[in-house]
Amino acid sequence: MNRSTDTARESDVLAALRRATSSRHERLDSGLPLSAPDATLADYHQHLQLLRAWLAPLDAWQQSYTDGPQGPAGLADAPHLDLIEADLADPALSGCTEPVQASPAPWPVDASPAYRWGVAYVVEGSQLGGAVLYKRLADQLAPHPLRYLRGAGEGGPGPRWRAFMEALRAEVHGEGDVAEACAGACDAFDRILGLAFGGKD
Repeated sequence: MNRSTDTARESDVLAALRRATSSRHERLDSGLPLSAPDATLADYHQHLQLLRAWLAPLDAWQQSYTDGPQGPAGLADAPHLDLIEADLADPALSGCTEPVQASPAPWPVDASPAYRWGVAYVVEGSQLGGAVLYKRLADQLAPHPLRYLRGAGEGGPGPRWRAFMEALRAEVHGEGDVAEACAGACDAFDRILGLAFGGKD
């Protein structure tokens, strides 16, 4: 994993994370079938399978910690996997069966809190992207309710994202911690990119 010294010296961790992950973010957003104007329910099924394969091992790994974003400074767990399972079980997707296999590579057992804040940044940010897709696809993919894209809670993912940014900035500062957060965020993107595209450029 490349750790840019320029990124590490950013005074604001959120700006550093955006800079470190921008090319990965662009590749993911532009390459997913659900991003196409003519996206179908089959594309949504593939999207859900991809997210489940990415989030399930990540969630299990996070549950082993009680500090950093998994401690008092972090947010309450969001029901990402529950929403995915509910969407996959919806009758509108009854004809879709193709699974996506989770990566066998384990997450690091000794990950620092800052690294895990970076991973959490990608997970939380994915909900904002989901809200954008929901607005575009709600009518197009009806009658499926698109629970995962809509998100849980009143007001969508916006309030949760703002609370997360506040906690992130309060907890991650200093050159070393910012570099660790950027490494975690890049690894989180690389995991889902590997699942989506098999590591191909």
